[in-house]
Amino acid sequence: MASVNIKLHDTNSFREVHIRAEPTLDELLKPGFDTFFMVRVQDMFRTMKLPIPPSRSTNHSLIYLTEGEAIMTIGGETYTIHAHECLVVAAGQIFSFRHPDVNRGYLCTFHSDFVAEKWGQNELLQEFEFLNVWGHPRIPLGKKASALVEPLFQRILELYAAEGIRNPALIQAYMVALLGEIKRAYQPTAGSTPSQAVRLANRFRELLFAHVRTHHRVTDYASWLSITPNHLNKAVKTATGKSASQWIDEALVLEAKVLLHQSTLAISDVAAGIGLLDPSYFSRLFKKHTGTTPLEFRKMIEKS
Repeated sequence: MASVNIKLHDTNSFREVHIRAEPTLDELLKPGFDTFFMVRVQDMFRTMKLPIPPSRSTNHSLIYLTEGEAIMTIGGETYTIHAHECLVVAAGQIFSFRHPDVNRGYLCTFHSDFVAEKWGQNELLQEFEFLNVWGHPRIPLGKKASALVEPLFQRILELYAAEGIRNPALIQAYMVALLGEIKRAYQPTAGSTPSQAVRLANRFRELLFAHVRTHHRVTDYASWLSITPNHLNKAVKTATGKSASQWIDEALVLEAKVLLHQSTLAISDVAAGIGLLDPSYFSRLFKKHTGTTPLEFRKMIEKS
């Protein structure tokens, strides 16, 4: 079977699929919005076709709340944030949300290139851990940090609403300051001094994110990292609480969920699409981690 690609949305295609065409939309999304935009959460939510099924985006997204609550599934976990908290969806990470929550705050999406001029892509991800797929998505800021962050969101929104990104330099400068203030409040996955286990676990998750549909064995990832499979399993377990093999299984199930949402492929073709040629094994794996078979999961999608 030919490779089945999960749709990776840029902002234009996400708009076409998940946002209603309304007269006010052009006021919210200025020219160049595929590279950067900022809106009030409450304004954008009114235009969305909810629920948003498991999807991926080429851009990073930041949600910061001043009031209310937001619930989103990012990767395999569901996160809830309230006032003075930020939620980050790294570019390429799988996300979904169902609830039209009543809240107020800011939503910003941006391509790495928009703010990477200072660092370059790799340096940007090294500087801000939360922009990596293995970073902590939920960042409690508290009132002290929020007193610094909220005016930055407001100023960027004012600049964007006035002229979009026709003159991006000032917005880029404020974005660097914003990311820096969020970084000060962020709790790294490894604390201030990452251990060897944490460094291995993070590198493993980067590799897994890139190769999960073609490489399913711990031995593959251990070989790339020049360590033994046992060493990798122990390091990942120490750093994350889950073994490397469990991470692989959960990543496969998450990929399958996206395909089940995005396509009408037969279950056997979904299995093949994530590199599992035994449909029975795929169904057992899926049920083990979700409590439902792939077919039952698809019927739930159709009813929602």
